[in-house]
Amino acid sequence: MEESSARAEVVRSLMDAKAESGKSFSDVAAETGLTNVYVAQLLRRQAQLKPDTAPKLRAALPALTDDLVNLMMQPPFRSYHSDIVHEPAIYRLNEAVMHFGESIKEIINEEFGDGIMSAIDFYCSVDKVQGADGKDRVVVTFDGKYLPYTEQKSEHMMSRPARKTS
Repeated sequence: MEESSARAEVVRSLMDAKAESGKSFSDVAAETGLTNVYVAQLLRRQAQLKPDTAPKLRAALPALTDDLVNLMMQPPFRSYHSDIVHEPAIYRLNEAVMHFGESIKEIINEEFGDGIMSAIDFYCSVDKVQGADGKDRVVVTFDGKYLPYTEQKSEHMMSRPARKTS
């Protein structure tokens, strides 16, 4: 696990490399074939850089050092600071999920059955569109694999020995 002050310094260095490039997260995403949110996750040390993607990211962000790229290829400690929920944009995202959550869950159940959306096999992006009134709107897309709940039958539990019945 990266120590929090060391992690903060790494994140600053990664964000400095992005700033030096003059590119947005969406620009880097277009050059690497990643989503803009995943690029941000990589630069915040919340996702692991894969070897096949490293050359594309280095090309997009030339200020990345070998040490930073090597560190980005290590599994990160995925977490967040508890104060982040007070940041207004994050607070509003949480509020939206809490407000619409029950309805979203009902529609998932209606469309797919009893299950959940994965946050591991998951894609996320943020886009800017114009609304019907001509004002800017934020589109946040969550694209997660559906995971059905399973009925827990003893016969399917491989870690348990078969029980004899009399």
